[in-house]
Amino acid sequence: MAENETQTSPKEPLVKRVVHSIQRDPLPPEDDRGRMRIVMNNLFLHIHPTKTPKASLKFTYTFGLGGLLLLLASVLAITGVLLIFVYTPSPDAAYDSMIALQTEVYFGNLIRNLHHWAGNLMVVVAVLHLLRVFYTAAFSSPREFNWVMGVGMLLIVIAANFTGYLLPWDQLAYWAVTVGISLLDYVPLIGEPITRLLLGGSEVGAATLTNFYALHIAVIPLTLFGIASFHIWRVRKDKITVPRKISEEADQARVTTIPHLVSIEFVFALVWIALLLLWASFVNAPLEEAANPALSPNPAKAAWYFMGFQELLLHFHPVFGAIVIPGMGLLALLAIPYLDRDMDSVGVWFRSENGRWASLLSANLGVIGAFAFVLLDEYWLDLPGWLPFLPSYISNGWIPLAGLLLILIGFYEGMKALKATDCEARQALFTLLFSAFVTLTFIGIFFRGEGMAFVLPF
Repeated sequence: MAENETQTSPKEPLVKRVVHSIQRDPLPPEDDRGRMRIVMNNLFLHIHPTKTPKASLKFTYTFGLGGLLLLLASVLAITGVLLIFVYTPSPDAAYDSMIALQTEVYFGNLIRNLHHWAGNLMVVVAVLHLLRVFYTAAFSSPREFNWVMGVGMLLIVIAANFTGYLLPWDQLAYWAVTVGISLLDYVPLIGEPITRLLLGGSEVGAATLTNFYALHIAVIPLTLFGIASFHIWRVRKDKITVPRKISEEADQARVTTIPHLVSIEFVFALVWIALLLLWASFVNAPLEEAANPALSPNPAKAAWYFMGFQELLLHFHPVFGAIVIPGMGLLALLAIPYLDRDMDSVGVWFRSENGRWASLLSANLGVIGAFAFVLLDEYWLDLPGWLPFLPSYISNGWIPLAGLLLILIGFYEGMKALKATDCEARQALFTLLFSAFVTLTFIGIFFRGEGMAFVLPF
């Protein structure tokens, strides 16, 4: 009788059978095959392994960022499908669709708000997730390619937001996309053809709206879903890093995914859904007057996630501000896991105590340095005026870029002189550049007024 009580009935729920299957003592090979069939048919255990490191359940290690990205993607998919039933992708009807959502469709404004804010939050969370992986060295071998895919997915998330930005067809969307897509014109050889392909002509118009709509609802989501599926599979295959303190070995203890991890994720999802609903109920997605190609706002700004690049264009030759510097940054970001071979600090936040202090110092220097550079260039520095006999791509391109690279090399060597290891010095350099770029974005959003002049936001 006792033996029968421990066996699971075929009529029991699938999740309960899986839990019983995992918690039982090791079984003969033939029973293992049956258990594997149950596991592979279960959604939760397809996304997660059957067991997970106990240490990885600590919220302060991952902050639930990967799971939050999946949740936001689900919210975007559901709300996006609902919006499709109301939206018409044509210049004559797109703006009217937004008004109808606000005034005629039950819960239409709430659904649009959810979609808009979930999309913006997804950009922020994707960046934070990338930072979490970087600062815990979770890109170490054999996870290098997963880091590359993560960077690629961040770019796709930004592209998804950018293509969706135009769909309301108001002044804010029209001119933000006009400014943003103009950055592609500076790409040598292929810039103009790509721009004309996306625009469907020489300027933003009806063909552009149709192209962006198709990219936003079909091409980009399918691409993101495909890469994300492979990314999750690689996370399982390569195994996650186990968090630990600097002075201790990695905790190898493991617990079952159900219920230990899934229960935490369920509560986490409920909390975030509640927060999103609360925010979307009281804060409307921006909507200005209908797009008017003949009336340009002053200043005409790009979407907020492109403001750092727009700020660079104010200080460098366009080719350098829009292509060379961002391209060098992207290549360096993709190369990080292939340069860093310090395996002793995997799973440790900031690698070491010294690494933490170096990162904190670098973050402050990045903020101060970016503000100082902007003010210096705004009120004093004028290389093209001082060197009128040189082409602008030299006086305002190669010369300031060379000066910037010398500063970065000096900073890296300074970190090494302060007894930082190679990985700690690279981490400090990354922190310096990232904090500087965030500061440039902040300046572009809040400190640029008419004619993109530097103004105080208060």
